[in-house]
Amino acid sequence: MQHPRDYLAVTLALLMAAPASIFAANHREAPITALDHKADITDVYAFVSYTAGQDPGTQPRKVTMILCVDPLLEPANGPTWFPFDPEILYEIKVDNNHDAVEDVVFRFRFSTEQRLPGVFQSYVGSGSGAFAPGTTTLVVPPRIESFDSAGLGLRQSYRVSVARNGQESEIVNGDGSPFFVVPANVGPRTMDYPALFERGTYRLTNGVSLFAGTVDDPFWIDLGAAFDTANLRAAVNGGVLTAEQDAARQNVASDTVSGYAVNAIAIEVPIEMLTRDGRLHAAGEPAATIGVWAATSRPRLTVRRSPLPALSSEGYRQVQRMGNPLINELLVGSGFKDRFSMDQPRNDSQFSNFFLDPLIARVLNALTAGAVKIPAAPRLDLLPLVTYAPPIAAAGTPPGPVADLLRLNTGVPATPVGTASRLGLLGGDPAGFPNGRRLLDDVVDITLRAGVGGVLAAPFPGYTPGINDRLGDGVNVNDAEYRTEFPYLADAPDGRNRRHLDPGEPGCTAGRGNPCAN
Repeated sequence: MQHPRDYLAVTLALLMAAPASIFAANHREAPITALDHKADITDVYAFVSYTAGQDPGTQPRKVTMILCVDPLLEPANGPTWFPFDPEILYEIKVDNNHDAVEDVVFRFRFSTEQRLPGVFQSYVGSGSGAFAPGTTTLVVPPRIESFDSAGLGLRQSYRVSVARNGQESEIVNGDGSPFFVVPANVGPRTMDYPALFERGTYRLTNGVSLFAGTVDDPFWIDLGAAFDTANLRAAVNGGVLTAEQDAARQNVASDTVSGYAVNAIAIEVPIEMLTRDGRLHAAGEPAATIGVWAATSRPRLTVRRSPLPALSSEGYRQVQRMGNPLINELLVGSGFKDRFSMDQPRNDSQFSNFFLDPLIARVLNALTAGAVKIPAAPRLDLLPLVTYAPPIAAAGTPPGPVADLLRLNTGVPATPVGTASRLGLLGGDPAGFPNGRRLLDDVVDITLRAGVGGVLAAPFPGYTPGINDRLGDGVNVNDAEYRTEFPYLADAPDGRNRRHLDPGEPGCTAGRGNPCAN
């Protein structure tokens, strides 16, 4: 597999193809997942856990991993708001010996109850209940405040297991009760969503914490500008931020993902559950760095028999996998995206030309008439994203094969929330992307600067400070403020009052101040 070398043909082909794939984390990036939203992985996160007020240099003890699926969920899209698909196997995988093969696997399987089959929508509730006028006949049940509330018509629960060294064991609740899924945030009359969020956050006695449910989509981006062939807005000088814009904790372009929800699975575990020898390691030790990715799989054969349950057989077949953000849609060619989705990281050498000679860099170089200079191929500066290499892994760590894994050095302490940089490693924050990925990491700007601007290869001929290292879309923060403890995710927008930003609106300030204003 070789990239075309006719630059005119490359430019023309990509200018036509790019709008379908540029910059959307993993939101409907491949043909197979564009047709299977429930199996579509939008984002994967893995980071050393932190809390508000944490002291700098605190010894890392736990890692949080988050898998988000089913992109661009409209919170008002009743009457079903169906969260997770019981037919899908959701997995979070960890490589701890640097061979791009899973050594620890967390598996999540969901089940669904229809508790109000005669009601026209899945969730219903109001105050203390509503009665037929002049009678004691309850027509509307009380507001939903727990997983036992009568108005919770569609109730999902899940089972979790962990496989290690060929042995799989189930993670169970201490009192034997199920793990319930937090439903979509229908609206303030129907439910007390924050109460359900708290009840659906499980902290177990073995140091494991769990969460699954519908939340605010933690990703942020100016999708409209990106999909118009990287037509970034004049407010950000076509994609080059000023120093003031770069430092701002607010947006100067609209966050297209604002007001949308996503379904998320989060798990926090002691680091010892993830390392190859079951021990904590300092950042300078090779054993400290792990690789994380997620996968969704469906049964090879499913027979739909509605209203009876479906019948599935013949094992599972992977639909999608994801490690680093933006790899599949930003680097992998459209004709190879499904193959990439269904293959395994250990086989990613077949995609190495895409990884180490990214055509998107050539596209933006052409669109800017050469103002954004790019490094010469092969792009060895990008090896830390696809192998175990410094500055993420310790010197002397076996690099392993080229593979799309989110690499996390578990020995690097979490950066206190107040001093964390949205630019991660590029912003001098050792605990940020591409050393793992936190919710607050601005992976769009980081990827633009590393993948296109070549900041990891600087200096090189034509590299220009103030241009190559200031590339960005003008969306610096999420529209909702993240939590500062597990599961870190923000509340889903409520279906009645959600707000989607329009082009030209400046965006929100991470949940602070007046919504949708500077």
